[in-house]
This record gives sequence, C-alpha cells and structure tokens, in this order.
Amino acid sequence: MKILTGNDLATGDVIWWAGDGWSRQVNDAVDLGDKGEDLGRTEEAALRVVGAYVIDASLGDEGAVRPAHIKDRIRALGPTVRADLIAQPAEADIGKWVI
Repeated sequence: MKILTGNDLATGDVIWWAGDGWSRQVNDAVDLGDKGEDLGRTEEAALRVVGAYVIDASLGDEGAVRPAHIKDRIRALGPTVRADLIAQPAEADIGKWVI
C-alpha cells in the first residue's frame, strides 16, 4: 500500500491524502499505487500542501492504516511530548503501534 502525506501549507499540520482531499487522520488515507508522486506534485503546485511524499503503509488487523516507517508512525501520532499537549487521535490505542 502506498499513501501520500505532507504538511498543510497554512497550518503546518501533518496531512494524508484521503482520495477526495486532505485529512489530518492517517486512517482516512487511501492507497494510491503508483499515482502518488504525480498527485503530490499537483497538490503542491496548487498550494494545498508542502513537502508531499509517498510512503509505504499497511492495513492493521482492525483495518487501520499503519505507516511502515517509524518516522511516519510518529508523524501520524503527533508530537513526542506529553499527551495532554497534543491533539488526541481518533483511535484510542494508536500509541501501541508506534514502535
């Protein structure tokens, strides 16, 4: 599975391509196959995202999207600071798959 990620141009938030636009939730990401690089360039040119790139991911047992690399797992979870200082993820045990 190949998914597209980047940062929101206005806020800097980590975002994921959801098929019809960008989402702040990694579970909304869709498999782009070999079309991700072209879509990333198009979205950057339209000034909707900065630093777009394709990553490997898989579907977990419960059907949730799991980035393959630790860097992107951390990006999906949020900053590595106290939990009360970050936006809470939609999935309650999301922290269990970071490492």
